[in-house]
Amino acid sequence: MPEAVIVDAVRTPIGKGKPSGALHDVNAVDLLAHSLEALVERTGLDPALVDDVIGGVVTQHGEQAANMTRRALLAAGYPESVPATTVDRQCGSSQQAVHFAAQGVIAGAYDIVVAAGVESMGRVPMGTNLTGSADPLGSGFAKRYPEGLVGQGVAAELIAARWGLSRRRMDEFALTSHARAADATRRGAFEGQLAPIGGLTADEGIREGGTPDSLAALRPAYHDEDTAARFPQITWDVTAGNASPLSDGSAAVLIMSAQRAAELGLRPLARLHSFAVAADDPLYMLTAVIPSTRRVLDRAGLSMDDIDLFEINEAFASVVLAWAAETGADLDRVNVNGGAIALGHPLGASGARLMTTLVHGLHEHGGRYGLQAMCEAGGLSNATVVERL
Repeated sequence: MPEAVIVDAVRTPIGKGKPSGALHDVNAVDLLAHSLEALVERTGLDPALVDDVIGGVVTQHGEQAANMTRRALLAAGYPESVPATTVDRQCGSSQQAVHFAAQGVIAGAYDIVVAAGVESMGRVPMGTNLTGSADPLGSGFAKRYPEGLVGQGVAAELIAARWGLSRRRMDEFALTSHARAADATRRGAFEGQLAPIGGLTADEGIREGGTPDSLAALRPAYHDEDTAARFPQITWDVTAGNASPLSDGSAAVLIMSAQRAAELGLRPLARLHSFAVAADDPLYMLTAVIPSTRRVLDRAGLSMDDIDLFEINEAFASVVLAWAAETGADLDRVNVNGGAIALGHPLGASGARLMTTLVHGLHEHGGRYGLQAMCEAGGLSNATVVERL
């Protein structure tokens, strides 16, 4: 079977997902187009050779609706002959795009494909795609879960309670994320993966100078009396300080067969080694990173000790800490250049962003294997193992 390889991976700096954010005035279509265009410029690839572009977007509403990946590739100057599709596996949407792209190459359905993602959370707020829906759950779902599920913030609280994660521990993890991201920015670790846009040349959300005491002063972000009565075990320790912020950004990954890369004289960064998806309790929602990690390692024939770098999405500090507790991961190898708490989490873009950070990080640190996993709404998770070339 053909081998699927990553030839290049690029992302925009991540902006704050609010009206004052540096990327707020950039239409989501143009935001994705920027990464797609940068991928072609960096590699010299003739975009007419691309068999498909697969984009991940979570809130498919307004400018992010109606297969916006097709509009983005046209805005990027790709020929009209290049097709596109848009996928939604919640926060793992563009990681799923990477899976679909690589699996298509391995199956022989594609020679060259781009996997990408975007989210402009400042322009298209979460949940707007459900606006006007009288019954988004349906009767069968409501019958199975009569007490109802909860939002992701409450799920993060349930995880903290179940794994005994203190406010102090989560805040310290968040401070480490910011410190690592700031250090990576200073030493230029992101320069090879960034495509500056709109005057933004670095990730906007990184903060230095925080302390455990300053984070301890923040109020719980998701407390309400009805939920507290339903879940008395929650101690309400999830705050804006130990969770990822609303963000704007895009990323794109060029994937092709190893043979095609050789024919074009392109040197791959990594081989896409193994893939897995998993699901878990939708009430806890964000814990499927644990079974997806185990599943992808089993398929790869590897152990945790074989993995040189991990990228585990920091939607909330409690998610990564619970994952580490269950898998025995060495946190010194996890999100070594900072994670989403510091860099930001532009939902549909995050899967491709993490992959971009991972493959460049493997080259920076000289590692062989990298593992990426993401928690996703609905109790889902994607996991991927890549091998540096």
